[in-house]
Amino acid sequence: MARSYDQYCPVAHALDLVGERWSLLVVRELLHEGGPMRYSDLHARLDRCGTNILAARLKALEQGGVVRRRRLDPPAASWVYELTEYGEGLRAVLHVLAHWGARSLGPPAVRGDLEAGWLAGAMRIALPSNTAGRIEFRIGDELASVADGRVVEGALGDPDAVVVGDPPSFYCLMVDRDLSAITIEGDVDAVRRVLASLPPVPAEIAAASG
Repeated sequence: MARSYDQYCPVAHALDLVGERWSLLVVRELLHEGGPMRYSDLHARLDRCGTNILAARLKALEQGGVVRRRRLDPPAASWVYELTEYGEGLRAVLHVLAHWGARSLGPPAVRGDLEAGWLAGAMRIALPSNTAGRIEFRIGDELASVADGRVVEGALGDPDAVVVGDPPSFYCLMVDRDLSAITIEGDVDAVRRVLASLPPVPAEIAAASG
């Protein structure tokens, strides 16, 4: 049984719900996928999380109203986990937390730091749900797009702009707002509007890079 902070404080209460190790990463994976996941798929994505710990975290998240467990309709008929409407509210929290953490994390290596399929999941966390426009991202070997707030894997038929680069340049674009790090085909202002929707860059960093 997880210990409670036992304080009448919204921060303490939030940490009672999702502050245990692995809990927010479970939420991250459900957001990355944008839909329900089987236990086995979650465990495969969180392979360093023991099965007993993962089961305990899922149970606690269910009890807290963050995650629900349901059975898919036939022919699949398997049990899956998905975020509740309340759990979906953590998207905005992880969006800000990811941008905050990325600044001290630093850019990824061109090879080795990222798993196949990382781009769509990173975009679901990095971009707010109200992102406007149709932007296609070709980052290294990855291809994903945002279409009026919805992130999809693959290309768009008629994008406003296409962003081309490698993982470190994608980091510089999203974290430092550095348009010179990538190549843009099409409407540059559409990409600028996406950057304008992201959390502001701290003033001292903006001044140093400017």
